[in-house]
Amino acid sequence: MNFKFAYPTILLLFVFLVFWVVYRLKQKPKGITHSMAGELARLSDAGTLIISRLPFLLRLGCLCLIIMAAARPQLYNVSREILSAGVDIMLCLDTSGSMKAQDFKLNNKPVSRLTAVKEVVSDFINKRQMDRIGLVVFGEEAYTQSPLTMDKGLLLKLLDNMEIGMAGDKTAIGSAIAIGGKRLKDLKAKSKVLILVTDGRNNAGEITPSSASGAVQALGIKIYTIGVGGTGPAPFPVKTLFGERMVYQRVDLDEKTLKNIARIGGGQYFRAADSKELSKIYKIIDQTEKTEVKVKEFFHLNELYYYFLIPAIIFFGLEILFKTIIFRVLP
Repeated sequence: MNFKFAYPTILLLFVFLVFWVVYRLKQKPKGITHSMAGELARLSDAGTLIISRLPFLLRLGCLCLIIMAAARPQLYNVSREILSAGVDIMLCLDTSGSMKAQDFKLNNKPVSRLTAVKEVVSDFINKRQMDRIGLVVFGEEAYTQSPLTMDKGLLLKLLDNMEIGMAGDKTAIGSAIAIGGKRLKDLKAKSKVLILVTDGRNNAGEITPSSASGAVQALGIKIYTIGVGGTGPAPFPVKTLFGERMVYQRVDLDEKTLKNIARIGGGQYFRAADSKELSKIYKIIDQTEKTEVKVKEFFHLNELYYYFLIPAIIFFGLEILFKTIIFRVLP
């Protein structure tokens, strides 16, 4: 639930109320002239002064509450009815052993390729609020980690739990494309997109990348491919008897195959050598795959003004009671 004032400009009346309070406090209190007034004043204490001010305090409280009630405080929530479908996106992410290479940086600290991919993909998911997104994880095997969903919280949690080697150390690109396409084929959407992120060469699985991408393209699904990693040898953390050391190894990124997959799938191939480039790539995809989504919003309001108005009436009644019965002023 959210809180708001329907007429917040009415709260400006508090400014005039402050001037009124200052004026009343400077005003000389009503009383009668008496030769013994000084002696009588010494008989009074702080409690007597507060009691004598009670009608004024009640009037002040009443005015404050009336201003709050007039501004119409409300608790509300918003429900949305989506009138047209967005884009269905299946993210196929490589978690093979080569994604352990630490040639990417986040906040000027070296991180693994998978960590950099997870960071950028999470930002991409947050931006696609009206789209259904699914996750396919692949290594030696490929499987669906999440079917298409609009539950972004679930997707981000699953993404955060991804680990290197969770689907094996090899790279089954063809299987990943086939699994992603299978999840998209029977769904009705104006646009269906498969985004493949890998840093290796297809060396596992029974389906070739070209045959898988051809079958997926026939289903009206567009394929984007992203090759992750630099061109030279990449640093890999290796545990030794003397602690963890960095060993430089060359990763065999098959750009030719990835370009061919994107060409068959009617999409684009991108090469991401660092975190900034990877982020730019996802921004390009985000801007390219736009679908006009019509949303009808419904506001459910819970009025709170009576919580202020009823006490204001009570305060006003008490002020009249004190003035007419208890604190009567002699003419």
